[in-house]
Amino acid sequence: MQEYWIRWESWMKQYAPGLLTILQPGASFEAVASLEKLINATLPASFKAFYAVHNGQVKARTGLVDADQLLSVADIITQWHHWKDLLDSETFTYNEEPIFSAPDTGIKNDWWNPLWIPITSDGFGNHLCIDLDPTPEGQPGQIITLWHDDAHRAIVAPSFEDWVKDYLNALEKGDYIFVKKWGIVHKDTFLNYND
Repeated sequence: MQEYWIRWESWMKQYAPGLLTILQPGASFEAVASLEKLINATLPASFKAFYAVHNGQVKARTGLVDADQLLSVADIITQWHHWKDLLDSETFTYNEEPIFSAPDTGIKNDWWNPLWIPITSDGFGNHLCIDLDPTPEGQPGQIITLWHDDAHRAIVAPSFEDWVKDYLNALEKGDYIFVKKWGIVHKDTFLNYND
């Protein structure tokens, strides 16, 4: 997984060298183990190898993933607790019935599932998640969308490594650009302006 960071950092050096300063040092074995203990599940080996190089990014206005922050392990834990508190307080129920999502095939129809592990954040309650509890049609470790106010749940990639690889391929192809106010954004997004 280190090769992916080499490619990503090489892109940053060329197009957005300031982003290199928001990369965190690698996550410790203990930090990742504490996350796995919290969720009572094993994270994909590719995630652990990727985070051993850089533990996501520091909290900043600019994001590394289409304007979203790549969460550190500590921030993943914080977001997970936020969603778990909402689940435990029955926020995702109405008249004592569960509120269901509208997922792609392969994703459970929960509004949120404790085995959906947030890895990015837009700061408004929306994430990409590692799905460790798919339906039989899905793949453990697939990357899915989680919206706080929209029922749709989509599969973005079949695995964490595929997600990283696809994102970096698109980055190097020129599908994403750096915008000072937001960070790395898709070239066709409404965020693609400089003011």
